[in-house]
Amino acid sequence: MSTHDKQFMDLFSLIIGILVAIAVGLMVLALMVGSRTQLKGLHEDPAYEAQVNERLQPFGHVALTGENAPEGPAGSSSAAPTPVAAPLSGPQVFNQACNACHGSGIGGAPKSGDKAAWAPRIAQGMDTLHKHALQGFQGKSGVMPPKGGWVNLSDPEITAAVDYMVSQSK
Repeated sequence: MSTHDKQFMDLFSLIIGILVAIAVGLMVLALMVGSRTQLKGLHEDPAYEAQVNERLQPFGHVALTGENAPEGPAGSSSAAPTPVAAPLSGPQVFNQACNACHGSGIGGAPKSGDKAAWAPRIAQGMDTLHKHALQGFQGKSGVMPPKGGWVNLSDPEITAAVDYMVSQSK
């Protein structure tokens, strides 16, 4: 290594060292300023303390025989239970989930209303169609995932959609 290269490496190392020292110094300064200003004010804020205390409340209470059920955490009112959504109808499920594949024939799915494609499937019986829709099916022309990939739908909703598609394809 020549003396010119050694001088360059020494100067380069010195500059990098100075820059690292400045960066570390700035981080320490930022931590000191932040700990003296922001964190102290945050922890003394009454709204912050109220939020922490609310999160620390027990989730529930076990009422034993002969005990009155507790009203809940202080300051909270018991809300009415959220109503369960009504099950979707066959056309609603078809439009929401099934139409993606059965509307255009993606992945070998028989198009809704295509009597020629549905006839052999309908001939197998509704129980078989329901089973394939619920549990999935891999045929010669394509794949049907369980519930069409919409596992959040109930079994009656899926069977209603199958019934709807069959009615459109007879």
